[in-house]
This record gives sequence, C-alpha cells and structure tokens, in this order.
Amino acid sequence: QVQLVESGGGLVQAGGSLRLSCAASGRTLSTWRVGWFRQAPGKEREFVAAMIGSSGSTSYSDSVKGRFTISRDNAKNTVYLQMNSLKPEDTAVYNCAAGRILSASYDYWGRGTQVTVSS
Repeated sequence: QVQLVESGGGLVQAGGSLRLSCAASGRTLSTWRVGWFRQAPGKEREFVAAMIGSSGSTSYSDSVKGRFTISRDNAKNTVYLQMNSLKPEDTAVYNCAAGRILSASYDYWGRGTQVTVSS
C-alpha cells in the first residue's frame, strides 16, 4: 500500500510560481513511476508530468513543457512539481499518483491540492 499526500497548492497571480509536494509512505518512490495529473472544473483529468524509477527519467505534457519541472528527493521520499510562469489555464486540482514501473496504470492516488492562477 502507498499513501500519497499532496501539498503546496494555493492562489497565485499569472506569471508566478508554486512548488507542489507529494509525500509518500509505504513504498519507496524511487522504485515506482510517479506522475502528476490535474483536473480543471468541467474538464477531464489530464497528465502533467511523470518521473520513472531509479533512472529518474521524466516526461511532460506539451502544455507544461519548459515551465514545469518534476523532481524527487529520495531521502524525503517526496516528489515535487515546480511550476513557473503559471497561466490561468493551469488552474486545477493537482493529484500525484504512483504506479509500478512495468504497469500501464497508476494504482495509488493522493487527494489533490488546489492551484488557482489569477489573471
């Protein structure tokens, strides 16, 4: 079992920055695939970024590439999402999720943290 807790959301003006954290217990994140997803009101959940296993390889959606950075602190068993140059369209509930590296699905999800970007 993996428990994920997100934090760091809030209200920020367009152009500002936030750093989201995803703290895990129950498993070591460096051996899993960890992703960030977001869901805006009235829209489907979309993939934002992911980091895979011990290699730390990353992937990003086109909408955030160059603005967001996913990183990991193995000592704290925490994954971060640094969000820069935020836009109003980044407003959403952000969830982190963890899945087995060889699996296509994410098995564990946090409850989410709200990010609101004002124009």
